Amino acid sequence: MKLCFNQATTLENSNLAKDLEYCEKHGYDFIEIRTMDKLPEYLQDRSINDLANYFRSNHIKPLALNALVFFNNRDDAGYKETIEEYKNMLEVAGKIGAQYVVAVPLVTETKILKTDIKESCVEVLKELSDLAEPYGVKIALEFVGHPQCTVNTFGQAYDIVQTVDRQNVGLVLDAFHFHAMGSDIEDLKNADGSKIFIFHIDDTEDFPIGFLTDEDRVWPGLGAIDLDSIITILKEKEYNGPASVEIFRPEYYQLDAEEAIKTAKETTLEVLSKYYDIEVASK
Repeated sequence: MKLCFNQATTLENSNLAKDLEYCEKHGYDFIEIRTMDKLPEYLQDRSINDLANYFRSNHIKPLALNALVFFNNRDDAGYKETIEEYKNMLEVAGKIGAQYVVAVPLVTETKILKTDIKESCVEVLKELSDLAEPYGVKIALEFVGHPQCTVNTFGQAYDIVQTVDRQNVGLVLDAFHFHAMGSDIEDLKNADGSKIFIFHIDDTEDFPIGFLTDEDRVWPGLGAIDLDSIITILKEKEYNGPASVEIFRPEYYQLDAEEAIKTAKETTLEVLSKYYDIEVASK
């Protein structure tokens, strides 16, 4: 299994250039680049070609652009904005060699029937699939474990991906989101492992289902998530994709960025090493 760093983990105490430097130093194989803030910040005084050259010259590679947010159940104007944003993301992914675009479902207080949610998700994901084909990019649907997210359990997300039935459309399995809305472990056991494109590893304080928020996340192995069961199932399914550590925690943003990146690696490896052989590229 390869090790990946998600930039949310240093959201408030670093930038893309620093994250790349420290991740390269500490042996990460991949990085998930935040497109809503960290990439635009980088491009203020650098270019996409600079970023592409960095990846060509170093071990670390771009795993995913994270993220195309709120892609489903939009009005006409919102839908057009989403498609234009996505086309730009594909151009960036093609230039730097990113494998995935993460797609995040709509979060809203408006009540929408599940049938309408599924219909919209399937329709839009098929279009995203068609647009991605020439670039060789895959779309990873990330359900969000929050009551107001339109797709908030693994089972619901997996049903959508199965209905789309495209080779380049799969899932992000985020341990926090899986736990936060009480996704059924049996759904994971019964899933086709090839449809899990990215594994987000994290942990959380022990609050009730429906009350958890991103800031409740903690380093892997230090919280209440049954990571052992999740990782055991992934291993049984011969999942050999990346494990991407993604933590949104205010206390961790007070750390030096390099310390946070180093701690993220150490805690993640401690959890994963019971199940996977992981060779850290460099130190």
